[in-house]
Amino acid sequence: MSLPLDPAAAAPRTRVRYEIVLILFLLTSINYADRATLSIVGTAVSKQLGLDAVAMGYLFSAFAWSYAIAHSPGGWLLDRVGSRRVYGWSIGLWSLFTLLQGCVGGLDGKVAVMILFGLRFLLGAAEAPSFPANARIVTSWFPTAERGQASAIFNSAQYFATVLFTPIMGWIAHQWGWEYVFWFMGSIGIIFALAWPKLVYPPREHPRVNQAELTYIERGGGLIDLESATKPTDPSGFRWAVLGELLRNRMLLGIYLSQYCITTITWFFLTWFPIYLVKERGLSILQAGFVATLPALCGFGGGILGGWFSDWLIRRGHPLTMARKLPIVAGLLLSVSMVACNYVNTSWAVIALMSLAFFGKGVGSLGWAVIADTSPKSVTGLCGGLFNTFGNTAGIITPIAIGYILKATGSFNWALVYVSAHAALAVVSYLLIVGEIKRLELKSL
Repeated sequence: MSLPLDPAAAAPRTRVRYEIVLILFLLTSINYADRATLSIVGTAVSKQLGLDAVAMGYLFSAFAWSYAIAHSPGGWLLDRVGSRRVYGWSIGLWSLFTLLQGCVGGLDGKVAVMILFGLRFLLGAAEAPSFPANARIVTSWFPTAERGQASAIFNSAQYFATVLFTPIMGWIAHQWGWEYVFWFMGSIGIIFALAWPKLVYPPREHPRVNQAELTYIERGGGLIDLESATKPTDPSGFRWAVLGELLRNRMLLGIYLSQYCITTITWFFLTWFPIYLVKERGLSILQAGFVATLPALCGFGGGILGGWFSDWLIRRGHPLTMARKLPIVAGLLLSVSMVACNYVNTSWAVIALMSLAFFGKGVGSLGWAVIADTSPKSVTGLCGGLFNTFGNTAGIITPIAIGYILKATGSFNWALVYVSAHAALAVVSYLLIVGEIKRLELKSL
C-alpha cells in the first residue's frame, strides 16, 4: 500500500522519470549499434583485409578487452564525478572512435587491421561508463517497484538497436561500402553528445520535475540525492577493502557469473550471428541485416515483458528475490533452445528458434535491475562497473572461442552448443549461488 503524500507534494505528479528512461533507451540503442557495426560489415571487411575466422574473432574482441578493463575505473569515476558529466564525455569519445573506423579502408592491409583493432579498443574504453551510468540514473530516478521495468527498457535497447540500425547499416554497406556505416553511426552519436547536457539532470536539479514526483520516487526507494550529492567519500581515493568485500560476497559473485553467461549470448548476437546467417545459411549481407531484426524484435519484446512482470510481482506483494529470479530463470531456460538450430535445415526454422531464444534472453535480462537492488548506496557505480566487467569478459572470450571452434570444425554447430550451455549455467548460478536478493551493507565504509 502506497504511503500518503505530504501536503507539499499533493499536486499531481510530473512524469519526468519516463522522459529520462526514454533518453537512456535511445542512447543505449546508439551505443549497441556502434559496437555492432563491425559484425554487420564483417564479411566485407574480412574479404578486403584477408582475415580468417580466428583473426576476425580477435578483431571482434578488441572492443571487449578495454570495455571490461575500464568498467571498474569508470564506475569509480561515476561515483566521484557523477553520471551526467562522465556520460557526456563518454558519448562524444565513443562516437568519434566509431567515425574514425571508416577511415581505415584505404590503408595497407596489416596497417588497417592494427589501426582498426586500436580504434575498437578505444571504443570499448569510451563506452565502459555507459551501463553503470544507466544503472545509477535509474536508481536515482525510479522507485523499487518501477526499477525492473526501467532497467529492462534501457537494457532492451540492445535489441531495438538491431531492429532499427541493422537494416540501415546493411543497406548503407550494400549501396556505398562498409566505410560509410562507421561514418553514419559516428555522426549520429556526435549529434547526441552535443545535445546531452540539456537532456538529463539529477532528480532535484531537473527544471521540469515537481515535488510530488520527487516524494513519490524517494518514498518508493529511489535514491534521489545519489547524483546531486556525488562527491568523494574517501579522501584517500579508491578503497581496496571495499573492492575486496564486493568480490567476496556470494550473492554478488553469483550475479556476476550469471551476467558473464548472459553476455555470452549477447556477444554471439553482436559479432558472429550475421556471419552465421551469411556463411552457414547462405544469406546476403543485405538479407542478413533484415532477417536479424526478427530475433531482435523478440528479444526487445521479451525484455519489456520481463521487466514488467518482475515489477508486477513486487506490486502484488511477492518477495524481491522471487520477483527478480522467476523471469530470469524462465527466460534463460528458453534461451537454451538455440541449440536446436543444429537440427533444422530451413532458414525460417532457424530464425524461429533464434527468435524464441532471444525472446527468452530478453525476459531474463534483469541483471541491471538486480544490481540496482543490491548495490551498496555509496558505491553503486563501482558495483555496476564490476558487474559489467565480469559480464563483458564474455565479449573477449566469446568471439575468440567461436573463431577457434569455426576453424577447428568448419561449422557453427559447436558454437551454438557453446552459447546455449552458458544460458544453462546462468540458470544454475541464480538458483544455487545468488541466494536472497537484497541491498548489501558494506562493513569497509
